[in-house]
Amino acid sequence: MSPSHSLPFDAVLFDCDGVLVDSEPITNRVLRDMLEELGWSMTLDECMATFVGKAVKDEVAQIEAHTGQRLTDAWLASFRTRRNEALDRELQVVPGAPTAVRELHEQLGGRIACASGADRIKVELQLAKVGLAPYFQNRIFSGHETPRSKPFPDVYLAAARALGVDPRRCAVVEDTVTGARAGIAAGASVFGYSPGGLSHSSAAALRAVGVREVFVDMAQLPYVLGGHASHVVGAASA
Repeated sequence: MSPSHSLPFDAVLFDCDGVLVDSEPITNRVLRDMLEELGWSMTLDECMATFVGKAVKDEVAQIEAHTGQRLTDAWLASFRTRRNEALDRELQVVPGAPTAVRELHEQLGGRIACASGADRIKVELQLAKVGLAPYFQNRIFSGHETPRSKPFPDVYLAAARALGVDPRRCAVVEDTVTGARAGIAAGASVFGYSPGGLSHSSAAALRAVGVREVFVDMAQLPYVLGGHASHVVGAASA
């Protein structure tokens, strides 16, 4: 059932990983294995705590410091190939995301976008894999194609500009501190998805950087955006 009144936003800008698709455990398992091949051993939990919400291309200095090896373009290309193969085999949609995307797409006349810090090939592969691609046709934005990646606001500013919407009239849906900072820096109202687990920043961490509301059920997002957060069963409180 859709919210009973219009949204107080002109557009909704979604992050991808952890918000629309449950990709972080898959991506970080591949990354953990490849870093171990370079000599940096860690558990999957440690890898996720270090890299969730960040683009590997932006963490080259840290990886080189731990491994003592220079990361080449060939290594990065190999990582993306192995990552994409694993995603294509195993990726699942975030529960409730199809409902939220469908309802918001309808309410806003299509003024929704996916603004990710990941490379475009990954984002398009993932949205197609889980059946969400039709809702984001020509409205996918990659931090790899902007001057700066998250936590800078560039990818959200690009998405708002393409939709012809003032970023201050946009709602941004994020699940990590890095992404939330990007949305806030863009001037948008940021809503934090934090259902628990290492794939997402904690509710407390998201609130600490200034998100407007934290929620735990993606299917309830239209209600949260419409100001019904107090009525959402399971709304995050810690």
